[in-house]
Amino acid sequence: MGIFDISPLVALYAFGAAITLGLFVFSYRLTLHPLRDYPGPFVARFSDGYGGYHAIKKRLHLATYYDHLKYGSVVRQAPNRLVFNTATALRDIYLNTGINKADVYKLTQFNPQKNIFGTLDRERHRQKRKVYGQVLSDRSLRIFDPIMSKEIDVFLRLLLRTSSETMNMTPLCERLTTDVAGQLAFGQPLNTLTAAKNRIFPRAMISMNGLVNIFMAWPAVSNTWPIIRRLNRKNGESFSGTLRGIIQGRTALAKDAKHDFYSIVTTDDNLEGEGLRHSELWAEASFILPAGATTLSAALSALFFYLSRHPTVYARLAAEIRTTFANNIIQNGPQLSGCKYLRAVIDETMRMSPPFVGTFWREPHASYTEPFVVDGHVIPRGIAVGVNPYCVMHNEAYFPEPFAFRPERWLGPEDGAVEEDQARATMRAAFAPFALGDTGCLGKAMAYNEMSLVIAKTLWYFDFEKAPGEAGKLGEGVPGNMDGRHRVDEYQLLDLAVADHDGPNLVFKPRGEYWKALIDDEE
Repeated sequence: MGIFDISPLVALYAFGAAITLGLFVFSYRLTLHPLRDYPGPFVARFSDGYGGYHAIKKRLHLATYYDHLKYGSVVRQAPNRLVFNTATALRDIYLNTGINKADVYKLTQFNPQKNIFGTLDRERHRQKRKVYGQVLSDRSLRIFDPIMSKEIDVFLRLLLRTSSETMNMTPLCERLTTDVAGQLAFGQPLNTLTAAKNRIFPRAMISMNGLVNIFMAWPAVSNTWPIIRRLNRKNGESFSGTLRGIIQGRTALAKDAKHDFYSIVTTDDNLEGEGLRHSELWAEASFILPAGATTLSAALSALFFYLSRHPTVYARLAAEIRTTFANNIIQNGPQLSGCKYLRAVIDETMRMSPPFVGTFWREPHASYTEPFVVDGHVIPRGIAVGVNPYCVMHNEAYFPEPFAFRPERWLGPEDGAVEEDQARATMRAAFAPFALGDTGCLGKAMAYNEMSLVIAKTLWYFDFEKAPGEAGKLGEGVPGNMDGRHRVDEYQLLDLAVADHDGPNLVFKPRGEYWKALIDDEE
């Protein structure tokens, strides 16, 4: 019998073995798997493809929300994943010091040097957080505030030059937050608001976010990365070349020439051990761009959306800003932080439309030996768990009328009613746009600073409203939509883990003669 006689038989045996193995895995995951009794979509019981499909459709947060409505507060979203939807689960998962980022975070890294987002080693992650803590400390942010304010003024002057025109806030907010993040990371202007040269950054970062989200939802698909990288080699080289030029421009300057990531962490004490090695510096600085830009652009775009659709909220906030400040000297400090309604509007926006809509997946550290209990459920080894921020912040048990934009829900009761105090404490326990615990977002303070300053300065210089006609509908849901995007008054987010978005379209009108100060400051 020759080799050509044997080959079909070998192929037949191989095919049979594959079918047998597949049937065994299928049967095990349905009938013997430790999560077999947890409810969830049928496909999710035996394949990560359920989450992967919805990640590709950019609606995994919506699928998760409707799965919770159908199956309850805990859902089996994949063979080895459970997603929860309670405030108790938030505490049990993210405030447990024995719990670590799940292994799927390894799939977020595309370069040899890991940034903090993909660093799973607990001690190394702690060291990096300490370094970031220096960059994002109150003192550091106070020094950085004038730089941030100047970038915001560029944004305001652009609005002034285009007043009465219809402006899509998504690209404007993307460019503004990219320019601010570029100053913090690299100490030099990227000028994406005023020039096309570096505009590759915002959209390239958003594209990578989408890829990361699919890989995390469906890890097997990550094996296609070499092919994807090869197909996008030209764009990748353009992005890398632009980034390399910015890095070279910074390193050509003295270390203390700018107040940025590079100047703060490149000290003798920070080169080894507790700090960052030189080889890690730019991986971390590059991470600041998507972390500080794409998330904040989503939050700011959503803020403009909700303000333009709620005249009563708009009027109250505008009055607060315009009576708090006597002139155009608006900066972070006691006056701005004293604008309680501004903070309520920001919190309600991030509750309604969180800038990060992906699930923060976690699992016990290898050395963790105690039973891992989440909301009363003992979690077996090898199972990843998480809470989706969009879902828990739309949970009616914590937020009555969860799809109603009501900043007042965050304000203290005028009569000091105990019931309202308790209701607000309940909401706070379920409020998680920045995650929680040791792996939560370190940039929370800067995010509030930047959002507060942008909105306050915009309302000082301008009035704005949504564009007339069909253009004004950009960013809204569509009545009758069967994909979960039917709410007209909800700013629509595309789930790329970090939210993508489009709109709103607004028209700005300079307020009185206040705009002249913008011109004077420029001169």
